[in-house]
Order: sequence, then structure tokens, then C-alpha cells
Amino acid sequence: MKHLQIDRSHDIGDHPMNKALLNYYEAIERASQDMLEAARVGNWDHVVKLEGACAVLISQLKHAASQRPLDSEEAQLKSRIMQRILVNDAEIRHLAEPWLEDLDAILAGKPKTVH
Repeated sequence: MKHLQIDRSHDIGDHPMNKALLNYYEAIERASQDMLEAARVGNWDHVVKLEGACAVLISQLKHAASQRPLDSEEAQLKSRIMQRILVNDAEIRHLAEPWLEDLDAILAGKPKTVH
């Protein structure tokens, strides 16, 4: 009895280059989630460290992405990952606002007011 072989060469991430690209997006998403968790507990030094790691990943991703485009299913997955990254980024910015205002006041030499 013959076994039917299904060609899955067009499945999401099946191509090695596309799998690598999607892995970059997922790594950036994990880093953004870690940044959010650090921001929630006020560990801004760790947020900055992770931001640097994200910058390296993004630079590597840009280079890799120029080699081969994603197909439509992969692009949809990428879009969902990017949306989650943007949600994380928005919350990090929201959490950082009071900290940045305090930093601006310190740099301007203004005394901190108690709310």
C-alpha cells in the first residue's frame, strides 16, 4: 500500500529563511513582553537593557527580511505578532510617563511635587 505524501513546502514557516524571519519576530515579541513585565515592577534599568537587545534583533531582522518576502499566511502571522508588540509598547510608554516626567524635573532642577 502506497502512502500519500502531502507537499507542505508552502506551510507557514516551512521555508528555512521564513522560519528564521518568524523566529526574529517572536523573539522581539518575547523581549517586548519581558520589557513590559520589567516596567510593571519599575525595573527601568532592565527595560533599557532589553530595549538594546530588541534594537539588535530588529537590525538583524531588517537584514534577513530583505532576503526573501513572507507569503500571505506568514505575513498575517507577522501582523498578529506586531500588533501584540505594539500593545506591549503602548503600555510600556504609559508606565514610563511618570518616570520620564520625574526625570525631566530632576534634569531641570525643579523640586518634585508630591501627588
